[in-house]
Amino acid sequence: MQPYFHSVTLEPENCKGCTICIKRCPTEAIRVRNGKARILELRCIDCGECIRTCPNHAKRAIADDFSLLDKYKYTVALPAPSFYAQFSGQDMTISRILQSLLQIGFNAVFEVAEAAEHVSMAIRRYIESTSIRPVISSACPAIVRLIQVRFPDLIDHLAPIHAPVDIAARLAKEKLMRKMGLEREEIGAFFITPCPAKVTAIKQPIGFQNSWVDGAIPVTTVYARMLKVLPYAEDTPGLQQASAFGVQWGRATGEEKAVSVPRRLAVDGIHSVIEVLEEIEMGKFHDIDFIECQACRGGCVGGPLTVQNAFRGWANLEELTKNLPGEIDPGIEREVNRRWEEGFYSLETKIEPRSILKLDDDLSRAIEKMELLEKTVEFLPGLDCGSCGSPSCQALAEDIVQGLASEGDCVFVLRDGVQSLAEELLELASQVPGSISDRETSSKKTRLRVGEKNKGSSPARPGAGRQP
Repeated sequence: MQPYFHSVTLEPENCKGCTICIKRCPTEAIRVRNGKARILELRCIDCGECIRTCPNHAKRAIADDFSLLDKYKYTVALPAPSFYAQFSGQDMTISRILQSLLQIGFNAVFEVAEAAEHVSMAIRRYIESTSIRPVISSACPAIVRLIQVRFPDLIDHLAPIHAPVDIAARLAKEKLMRKMGLEREEIGAFFITPCPAKVTAIKQPIGFQNSWVDGAIPVTTVYARMLKVLPYAEDTPGLQQASAFGVQWGRATGEEKAVSVPRRLAVDGIHSVIEVLEEIEMGKFHDIDFIECQACRGGCVGGPLTVQNAFRGWANLEELTKNLPGEIDPGIEREVNRRWEEGFYSLETKIEPRSILKLDDDLSRAIEKMELLEKTVEFLPGLDCGSCGSPSCQALAEDIVQGLASEGDCVFVLRDGVQSLAEELLELASQVPGSISDRETSSKKTRLRVGEKNKGSSPARPGAGRQP
């Protein structure tokens, strides 16, 4: 099996072993052992929830930096719609933001928001062609991986459509190859990402082999450079192309509005998404055509690699889009209809579930371990307190069966064990016979007590007790 790439990583020296992260991780991918957190790579979906919640900054995202641009003859920036949400001001425009990207080192820009319009129409075409309900958006890679790990029965509900960033990179490169006569390998396409899950999706795609995106640079990194040039950037005609529908993909509800099928809804925040997915597993939501699922609260504007507060970002996008066209360019619709038949927007391979609990390669041993797992779960207190370093008693039982933990890691089991041991020691102490020295000491104490008693009585007179 190909090893998993993960953009979320640990900084052990910062970890205090506080266990906050293990309770927030949606796939129970974190354990605390020997006072330090560790990530189980089979379970991790790189959603960044641990980055957001760790008070000690012991989790961080691995991403690319500007030095990677030097590898390519020509570079193009792919700003996420949520990137625009980091900027505000009365004279702020998307065109100025795009012009600033050119001033900090990119040769060209291509809006992911424009590609989002393509994807919106492609999803609509797919919904019209399938009887599966509800269709779940596959644009958020953290949600795709969540379904692979926790809800494998719902994989068929995922729309088998490329995410906007992948379509943006391909459209940009094809345009530059035609216009400038460059080879694909000479063009570096870099996504400005609001979250670590998108970094992982680029480094290790799902549903296709090779991404057209060559790197992912965090919003925070680009934002720092942008501040120096943004005051001097001017509106440049022709740079900004996307409509309000495409730009509003950067926040929750933006995608479902752009897809615009009759029965649709949007869910944001990964724990809220889990609640909805659980109900879909139970057969609910079958009357809904499309569900937009976003791992981050507020959508991508709430990504852990953004700068602005999610609510402020939401308001910024509202301000930036108020003067943009309120409908998608008809030319894009014609292009989508043509390219849909070519399979341009469809994933190349089926999304597969990810196995996270393989007890043993040998079936008989696996069955034995499963029985042991069930007994261990019954034995544990069921409090899910997390004090053991596992997120739940079920998770601790799995760790015990796999040899990654012991029953003594549970503080309640340990307490009961210590109490029971103390009682047994007291019982044994009362039953153990004394040693020879103990008996001699006891005998001396007895003689002393008798002597003290006799010393206090009157001495016998001569002849006392004799018969006359």
